[in-house]
Amino acid sequence: MRQIELLAPAKTTDIGIEAIRHGADAVYIGAYAFGARAAAGNSVEDIERLVHFAHLYKAKVYVTVNTLVFDKEMQEVERLIWQLHDIGVDALIVQDLRLLSLNLPPIPLHASTQMDNRTPEKVQMLADLGFPQVVLARELTTAQITAIHHTCPNTKLEVFVHGALCVCLSGRCNASEALFGRSANRGECAQVCRMAFDLQADGKTVMKDKHLLSLKDNCQIDHLEELLMAGATSLKIEGRLKDADYVKNVTAAYSEALNKVIAKHPDDFCRASSGHVNLKFEPDVRKSFNRGFVKDVSKPDANIDTPKSMGEPITHNTVLHNGDGLCYLERGKLTGFRVNNTDAFHPIKGVQYYRNQDMEWDRMLSKPSAERKIFVQIDVFDNHISMTDEDGLTASVSIQETFELARTHQKENIERQLSKLGDTIFEAQQVNVQLTKNYFIPSSLLSQWRRQLSETLTAERLKYYPLERQAHEPVSIEVDEPYEQTHDKDTPVMLSKYCIRRQLGMCLKERPTPRKENLALKLANGTSFRLDFDCKDCIMKLYLQ
Repeated sequence: MRQIELLAPAKTTDIGIEAIRHGADAVYIGAYAFGARAAAGNSVEDIERLVHFAHLYKAKVYVTVNTLVFDKEMQEVERLIWQLHDIGVDALIVQDLRLLSLNLPPIPLHASTQMDNRTPEKVQMLADLGFPQVVLARELTTAQITAIHHTCPNTKLEVFVHGALCVCLSGRCNASEALFGRSANRGECAQVCRMAFDLQADGKTVMKDKHLLSLKDNCQIDHLEELLMAGATSLKIEGRLKDADYVKNVTAAYSEALNKVIAKHPDDFCRASSGHVNLKFEPDVRKSFNRGFVKDVSKPDANIDTPKSMGEPITHNTVLHNGDGLCYLERGKLTGFRVNNTDAFHPIKGVQYYRNQDMEWDRMLSKPSAERKIFVQIDVFDNHISMTDEDGLTASVSIQETFELARTHQKENIERQLSKLGDTIFEAQQVNVQLTKNYFIPSSLLSQWRRQLSETLTAERLKYYPLERQAHEPVSIEVDEPYEQTHDKDTPVMLSKYCIRRQLGMCLKERPTPRKENLALKLANGTSFRLDFDCKDCIMKLYLQ
């Protein structure tokens, strides 16, 4: 049986805790340095707090150390890795293979998608180097994932299922570095792909001020079964810069969808962590930040009118609230406004509106919106009382007291008192009172036993948490000198499976034409990119002109 993890993003420790409460089996978070989201760093002490909470549920914590590391930084990154090992982090997500030459602690390393993991050969190479889990490129088809799984059946495959899509092949984008000296491979991406461009054909402007590289977002919530059957082990939600509301909603939605898939295949798959989530709302991914969703990640399309969130489409069944934010496209530009009085709002006929802020939804998610409990069974005997959790761990309290016989039946009161597990991580699924006589046991003593059992079993869960460790022997890996140091003019600043020709209905495969126009993109500051199309492999290349 294959364990499946739902992997959620955490900008902060508190957001990571909410992700676990809402159904994540694992979370990934950045430390104070060397993460691909420089604006989402956390102290080692904060990450330790997240580790403690996650491990109570057998959930894992991965830390991103997924940037290129310069020679002068090697000692610092080695020191950070040891600190993360010492606080019990489950694994590191890394990009730079030169880290393998360091004196590393026995902590598993996962291969970041920034390594551009697209082929069975690449994944096999990483497996041979000791990577137990590989984050696959976003643009792979299920057939390509299946091929990788067949070649590397023992390697865990991590697949992006939701969130922003990079227009470029992961790890192959040099545009931010080329234009602004801010490397995407160093956690400082300036998001050139979200900027507005003019499209030029043979030197003439044919389209102005359009977001021609801004992809719609990924949403695979209806395709989880296909991904699991293809070999995916970890289902990853993008968004280490997203706020708590986003993480709560999207994590909950995918957790519910994953549970339904697993219920169809109980002999093939199971969740990787423990506990049962009780939601206080109905999740809906359309209500969280999105730019619209792509139909096919292997042939992604763009929302060329805006890089901003449009939200959920408004229909005649949509109930609006005072203060909701709405938007619509007018002459190719996004226009937004707030509905201060729903009774006075009269939509323009023929205009498709979107709600990108739902005030009632926001208020609901600002409050505690889920709890996650571990089921336990409590057994009461004459000489001891025990609590056993769903993972088979047990805590017990010896009964030393002598009790008098009760005048009334006590079984229901004992069950009720011992079931009051309150703010603990546990929920009593069953209480078995197996006393030989009808003893009177004071409620205060039952409460004391309940607290002792909860505290002891909580400690047992941390003590016996199955922390995986993996020894590393230093090995030197030769890698090409990065673009950040060469700025080679012959190196494309972008390589992409997205194609502007296909986006605009000009695909030479779908509509052969005797004339091939020379296309270029131009920014408002005058910077131009020459477009080159490898139609055989469906790759678009951008060169800085």
